[in-house]
Amino acid sequence: MTTGGAVTTAACHRRMRRRLGAAAAASLTVLAAAACTDPGSPADSEPEPSPAYSSYVALGDSFTAGPMIPPQIDSACARSGSNYPHAVAETLGIDNFRDASCSSATTANLTGPQVVSSGATVPAQYDALTPETELVTVGIGGNDIGLVALAGSCLALDRSSGRAAAPAGPLCATANVRDGLDLVDRAIDDFAPTYGVIVREIRNRAPDARILLVGYPTGIRDGGCYPDQPILPDDATYLQAKIDRLNTAMEQQADAAGVDYVDLRESTVGHDACQPSAQRWTEGLFPSQPAAPLHPNADGHRNAAEQVLVTIAD
Repeated sequence: MTTGGAVTTAACHRRMRRRLGAAAAASLTVLAAAACTDPGSPADSEPEPSPAYSSYVALGDSFTAGPMIPPQIDSACARSGSNYPHAVAETLGIDNFRDASCSSATTANLTGPQVVSSGATVPAQYDALTPETELVTVGIGGNDIGLVALAGSCLALDRSSGRAAAPAGPLCATANVRDGLDLVDRAIDDFAPTYGVIVREIRNRAPDARILLVGYPTGIRDGGCYPDQPILPDDATYLQAKIDRLNTAMEQQADAAGVDYVDLRESTVGHDACQPSAQRWTEGLFPSQPAAPLHPNADGHRNAAEQVLVTIAD
């Protein structure tokens, strides 16, 4: 502790993170270090402000939980201590924080228990909410419309060797269209009003909470990058179009309900599964960084946290 009422450098850094939560992580570090260098500066002499939110609950599926990203702190839900909810809670200085996200969760697991792959039963995610909850993020819906299963059906693989093997034509871009009707589009459109139901239920349980619906990141660029990622060009474009449609549905429902939508699509363009490992924020079928296949890695979660913080700061 320095003299003359100054705070420690660590405390100053915490304060700067709260003030500059919308900045990129690298910029945040530089700015905080510069502002906290002089113990006698005005920033050091000010009392440390209270965080804007004292309690935070995160709800969601594997894109929130962060499976396989170290450290894994909950084996039942494959939940990472480095996922974006943990980064948001740390940056905002929120000690009363509950991460209820769980891999493979659907919206049914918000209201009821989830039986995970190990056979364990996980409580309903809404159980983490209380009337005192002040901030809630929700990232869910992909499993309800079968997004991961769709991605799997798009893969052009030799099932015996696991290597790319081009079929005669697209796999999923044609298989999901029947008599001119796109079955995935219909599933997304039918599901969309569920986001409004989620918002109403959160408001019933946490009436004063600020609610943010968090979208899905860019998974693969238009046209893909076959054979680096084993998905044919038309199928890659089709798959990303469905992710975009789900995001659009979420955004529209958030607007209708009067809550915030966090767009991850735009910020992750150029960081999809086709990019080199150092630029990739969503892993491909064979991850080059610790993360589940076809899911965000640690960099992807850092970006998601930044986008959440930008939205909170607005």
